[in-house]
Amino acid sequence: MQLWRKAGVSDAHILAATFDPAVFLGMEDSLGTAEKGKIADLVLLDANTLDNITNTEKIEAVIINGHLFNSKNLKAMKATIIAFNKKAKLQR
Repeated sequence: MQLWRKAGVSDAHILAATFDPAVFLGMEDSLGTAEKGKIADLVLLDANTLDNITNTEKIEAVIINGHLFNSKNLKAMKATIIAFNKKAKLQR
């Protein structure tokens, strides 16, 4: 998203980027926006991306397939992945 911003794409257009692929795929009735009855995986942010597109990095929670992962869960998952990668590098 930040690369698009550097290329001159407006924040509003960047944030609308999920709708265009849904239209292209002919699936805008079920994807592309957060509405009742649609399939939606969501990233909940702690700051407004229209104020600054880098606020996309301020993740408070993620909802995937109806499961909520709060920031504490996400930090724990990240730590597990980092530890796994370090261990895998040592075993090479």
